[in-house]
Amino acid sequence: MGLKHFLTLICILNLHLLHTFADDSTNTSTLETYIIHVDINLGFFARFKDLESYRIVYSYRNVFKGFAARLSADEAKAMENNPGFISAEPEMKLDMDTTHSPNFLGLNQNTGFWQHSNYGKSVIIGVVDTGVFPSHPSFNDEGMPPPPTKWKGKCDFNQTACNNKIIGARYFDSFDDSPLDDHGHGTHTASTAAGSFVAGANVFGNANGTASGIAPMAHLAIYKVCSFFCLESSILAAMDAAIEDGVDILSLSIGLGSRDFYRDSIALGAFSAMEKGILVSCSAGNRGPVNFSTHNEAPWILTVGASTIDRKIRATALLGNNESINGETLFQPSDFPSTLLPLVYAGSLNTRDPEIQYCTRASLDKTDLRGMIVVCELGLVTGVSKGVAVKNAGGVAMILVYSQLYANMTFSDPHVLPATDVGYADGLKIKTYINSTTTPMATILFKGTIIGDDRAPVVAAFSSRGPSRASSGILKPDIIGPGVNILAAWPVSVENNTNTKATFNIAYKSTNIIYGTSMACPHLSGVAALLKSAHPDHWSPAAIKSAIMTTADVVNLAQNPIEDERFVPAALFATGSGHVNPSRASDPGLIYDLKSEDYVGSILQRKVGCSVESRIAEAQLNYPSFAISFDRLQPISQTYARSVTNVDEPVSSYVVEIVPPPGIGVLVEPTTLDFTEANQILQYQVTFTRLESTTNTTVYTQGYLKWNSDKYSVRTPIAVTLL
Repeated sequence: MGLKHFLTLICILNLHLLHTFADDSTNTSTLETYIIHVDINLGFFARFKDLESYRIVYSYRNVFKGFAARLSADEAKAMENNPGFISAEPEMKLDMDTTHSPNFLGLNQNTGFWQHSNYGKSVIIGVVDTGVFPSHPSFNDEGMPPPPTKWKGKCDFNQTACNNKIIGARYFDSFDDSPLDDHGHGTHTASTAAGSFVAGANVFGNANGTASGIAPMAHLAIYKVCSFFCLESSILAAMDAAIEDGVDILSLSIGLGSRDFYRDSIALGAFSAMEKGILVSCSAGNRGPVNFSTHNEAPWILTVGASTIDRKIRATALLGNNESINGETLFQPSDFPSTLLPLVYAGSLNTRDPEIQYCTRASLDKTDLRGMIVVCELGLVTGVSKGVAVKNAGGVAMILVYSQLYANMTFSDPHVLPATDVGYADGLKIKTYINSTTTPMATILFKGTIIGDDRAPVVAAFSSRGPSRASSGILKPDIIGPGVNILAAWPVSVENNTNTKATFNIAYKSTNIIYGTSMACPHLSGVAALLKSAHPDHWSPAAIKSAIMTTADVVNLAQNPIEDERFVPAALFATGSGHVNPSRASDPGLIYDLKSEDYVGSILQRKVGCSVESRIAEAQLNYPSFAISFDRLQPISQTYARSVTNVDEPVSSYVVEIVPPPGIGVLVEPTTLDFTEANQILQYQVTFTRLESTTNTTVYTQGYLKWNSDKYSVRTPIAVTLL
């Protein structure tokens, strides 16, 4: 069964690397890369011979059976009538979507779950990204054991670059000839997942402390697929190699828009990885806060949204009316005057220029801002670029106001001049003050690293939201984790002082603070590695996902419901099951497990001329969350079954607690689960009923059910869409 069963459904059986394929007289300038699924048992290659070998880009043996080749549109079209042809899709270009964050997650050296899990020892995390800067101290292998005997990977660096930390490094990038990271993204994500302990890590002296990845004793296998962009064929080749090499966790902070799973290369590769016992962790995307913006939505993927941690790099704008506005910045000068300075809003400097409010270089080119603090709007160009423009115009400082979409969310940017980033509502206060007086004045007070924001975690404004377009019956994202202002390794200096040259020598211990679901994903990859290390023989990828999801936190440090960027309680389509709690995940009590064949029929469906698989309701999948939809054409009641496995003490009893979504009746039968042995599986049914009191407009509503014992609380969120 397993992969063979799945591949039968989409008619993908066997393919070995081919060196000849077709007559070729095509102009190479008209070619593009196609990803091709075939069944050679049905004679697909009978009519295609002698294609020059350079036209074959990659062959795929593990993610699915197929290959990538450089073809013209006519050649791709001509394949369709041949026996064994499944599909030919032009490849897509995909987007690239910590001193303190381990502590924020409750991971502390020499104690608790971190110690119990051996810090992820002997687990291999494969990172598919922009490569790595191997000489960074985050990748030193002091105290690391050699790779497990199952490891079959290789190192495309020289012999000294790989070690017992970076045990493999390969590149699948036609624009480069090395796994070396010339971007920074891959170095950052790899060190976040499994970087070694590095004392004295900081950026501009801020966030100072000992940095480490979430699983500091895990091994890293690096697969470079991105430089200028990330090609779909390269990502597939890297996943194919990672499965063959023997990784335990795959971490991909990469994604595209929502696609049908049979057309989603990451979903297909992740399915094959899951079948081999590999958990695949992916970023949810950076297209929030709008709904229907997630990607990497397949239920066999751990889809990760982003949230804040309780650390701020504080800079406070003090206005002439004595009002203080807190903001953030990485650049914290010690010599900025505390005396008030003239304050000006850039948008008022030239009302005929619609871009001047954004402080672009062109708009401020002939503007005299000497001695002024300039208020700029977020947008068009980066915050750092705005600072350069303000500085070139003579400005001494900048206040960067975030857009209404981002609400109260701010980031710590590495500005080139004294500055502070403030939220939308605070920006309105500043502009109101400017308009209230003929001589607006302000200064900026730099307060450095502040820890203890009890609002944390807050869902990041950019973090993509559900519902899932590709699979509306599955709640996505699954989980949120730290993804805002995350400090981790970086290949070059990020100091933006114009008098400083960034060199590799300066960058040797260089770090950077950046944000994105790209940063949240490797946190969860690291947590998965810890769980894999703590439960090496028993837990499937689905079991690890379940443990993470059912034990997630749903309240912030102040013990109030987790909020979104507006500082209102966040919806399940923003948080998924909640914020990851690694220690609780290690001991969840019950798990919702799944085998690969469980996905067949409930999720996978495609007509390919050879089979059509019937499809059952997605909500019937044994998933640790519910996503239910009601419209006026459906029955008012829907019933779904779930099975839970006892990983608690052999004799244990659980009683259900239900908080129904408003407008929905929830009935659970039975109401008590009595286990008499370890690993026993019991089933329950849930009936959801739409109540007459609900409106005719589209409404999102939510609740949860929990199975409570004397020791555990196993929570399953319920998201309902009323149409």
